[in-house]
Amino acid sequence: MLTSLAMPEMSTVGHWIVTWFYSGGVTRWTGSWLSGPRAALEPGEDAGDRPAQSYPGERLGLPKDGPGSVAGTGVRALALLIDAVLAGLVAGLFTAPELPRNWSLLAWFLITVIAVSFFGFTPGMKVFGIRVARLGDHPMVGVIRAVPRTLLVALIIPAAIWDADRRGLHDKLLGTVVVRTR
Repeated sequence: MLTSLAMPEMSTVGHWIVTWFYSGGVTRWTGSWLSGPRAALEPGEDAGDRPAQSYPGERLGLPKDGPGSVAGTGVRALALLIDAVLAGLVAGLFTAPELPRNWSLLAWFLITVIAVSFFGFTPGMKVFGIRVARLGDHPMVGVIRAVPRTLLVALIIPAAIWDADRRGLHDKLLGTVVVRTR
């Protein structure tokens, strides 16, 4: 509760506002609904609303390891790095002697869409033995899913937020998963 109407020092203004509006503090007040219903559970406690998963991809019916298992985030990041370098080199061929600047983003987009649409993997993914697969009966991603998937990867945020199956928001939206090929 607010105890004084005098203006506090500048370093404590935020704390003053928080305690004036919410005397219990904001952390607990928002913790159970901003973080989702699972935030109210004790650590390690199960809500019982879904089956427990012992490894990424188990709910999707994928194997624990080997071909067809969910690819790790590290190899996916390295594959993206290889694709970005390749795109810069390709764009540099067309812009030499100038630097490619944003043309490398266009080259990356085209390389990724074409490769994922028709082969299921980019050159970087091929190097690390991973590919993009559709969930369900159709194994190939196709142009219809490759274009929005690549646009979402370019935004970075959807690709950086993933679930227990290591599927980013872009993969969840388009019904795809990145799996190992070897």
